[in-house]
Parts: sequence; structure tokens; C-alpha cells
Amino acid sequence: MQTLDAVFVGHRGALVRLLARIVGSASTAEDLAQEAYLRVSAALRERPVEQLEPFLFQTARNLAFDHLRQEQRRRLVVVPDIDNDGMEAVPAARPSPETEVADRQLLARLEEALGRLTERQRRIVLLNRMEGLSHAAIADRLGVSVSTVQKELKIALLACLEIFARLNGQRLRNPGRPDVY
Repeated sequence: MQTLDAVFVGHRGALVRLLARIVGSASTAEDLAQEAYLRVSAALRERPVEQLEPFLFQTARNLAFDHLRQEQRRRLVVVPDIDNDGMEAVPAARPSPETEVADRQLLARLEEALGRLTERQRRIVLLNRMEGLSHAAIADRLGVSVSTVQKELKIALLACLEIFARLNGQRLRNPGRPDVY
């Protein structure tokens, strides 16, 4: 079985050419190829991949399409004929007072739910849900096994669901399975 380094070095030219055709820029294609390498490398730390070459190319294509979508959104948002003074005259979008109150109440409930968790459970939830870390990355950071992270996250999320349900005057019908009410 080939290593990622061998696959990347052996197919780098074809990968960059493919990406350049998709995004229309050789320098962006180089950046995306490097990003694809990093993403595949991270994925390999979590699970084995039997077909590295197709996985690398598909990851690179996905990154290229994501890049194009971001560029399209950026072009839709940035209006070139409006200067900074014109932009400052546009009022900022503000939520309604009702939305602000509801958001504050939701935040208070979330803080209460997180406050009832153990320190490790709270850290696992925040690392996973707020920072977007994978189970393996959290396990490395906290010095525990991936299965411990999975179990603690499940317990913590279930506890949060139960607390939210209680605060809303409801009860989970099947607290052992958070997906079944």
C-alpha cells in the first residue's frame, strides 16, 4: 500500500492541472493541492483509506468547488461601485427585541446545561461543537481515548437535551436514546 507522500508526489502535477482547470488559477491550484494533502493526512489519522489516489483527488475537487462557491458568494456580497462612505450609510441588520430576549434566554439555558456537566464533559462539548474538533483531535488534546470522547460527548449531549426539555416543561420520552422522543 502506497503512502500519502508517495501518492501526492507521484500525482502532484496532474492534481494541480486538474485544480487549475477547475478554479482558473495556477497559484490557487497549488494552494488547494497543499490543502488537499493536509486534509487527507488528517483523515488518515482517524481512519485508514484503501484507495489513496481517488480519495486525494476527490478531496481536492471538493476543495476546489468549495473555493468557487466562496468566490461566488464574495462577488455577490462585494459591490464594487459603492465606496466606504456608501457602505457606512447602510444600516446594520439588527434582530428584533423579541429575538434578542429569546436569544438571551436560550444562552442562559445553555450556560445552565453546560454548568451541570462535569469539567471534562463540558470541555469535550465545547471543543467538538464550538471549535469543530474531531473526536480524535479532542482525545489527543485531553489525553484520553477516542471511545472515551465519544461516550462522554453522548452523555453530555443527552444531559443537555434533558435539561433543555425540563426547562421547557417537557420530558424526553426515551432518555436512553436522544434520537427517539
